[in-house]
Amino acid sequence: MGILLFNVTTAALMVLMFNGGLALVGQSTLGQRRIPWAGVGLTGLALAGVALQLCWSGAMGALDADPSKSGWWRVITSVFMQNGGIGGAAWNIATLAAVVAFADWFWGAPLTLGLFTAGILLPEQIDKLWGQTSHSTDPRNFAGSSGATYFLGATLAAALLLRGGADENSGKAAGKGSDEESASRGKAVHKNRVLALGVPVLGLAMWFAQENGHGLVSGYGFAIGALAWAAFRTVLQPERDLRQPPRTTVASLTGLIGRQTNSTG
Repeated sequence: MGILLFNVTTAALMVLMFNGGLALVGQSTLGQRRIPWAGVGLTGLALAGVALQLCWSGAMGALDADPSKSGWWRVITSVFMQNGGIGGAAWNIATLAAVVAFADWFWGAPLTLGLFTAGILLPEQIDKLWGQTSHSTDPRNFAGSSGATYFLGATLAAALLLRGGADENSGKAAGKGSDEESASRGKAVHKNRVLALGVPVLGLAMWFAQENGHGLVSGYGFAIGALAWAAFRTVLQPERDLRQPPRTTVASLTGLIGRQTNSTG
């Protein structure tokens, strides 16, 4: 029962982050946006890590984050190893692809890669500041991309809280509009902010109640996301793709793949 509750709350936290990402960039705009190459690259690395595990039986032993083994590279390479079985690997890679895509569209590729790297390196350092210097001896924590993914997803929640969702910002650009439209937009803004706050609240509750590390790193990510928004908000261009449509969009690529599939079927 404890494991089931752990998995359900962990999944619920990711659902909050996913919906927050949709609200931040605008669900109706996804097809008009450029290919999120940072997401493609990181997802490709995760898939390559799984392929390496399938082809080399010693991959996990050489690249995981087992604290009993030496190797400076392990903290990085372990992120692209998966040890949750087929279902766990599929979940980690799918959520990684979605969260990094949202982050790429909002933060931009360079900052997204920087925040993802922070999600790999910072949690352990922050733990030390709180006096939590002991390493986990649970083999399930020796590998997996979920920690960095949840950290990155929480940065989006912080941006959603501080900036507002896509509906709020489109409303500002278009003017106030009718009273009915303003009221509807106000409800959407309130919903988005509650959604954003739900990420650190649920995350910290999970940590205190279950010692669920996903919740703790989400709290860290939320704080770092707030700092990133304060530092870089003047240079971010989340609506760039809508003002200057890219040559290849998500919709055009999806359509091309669909036509090729039909032609070979």
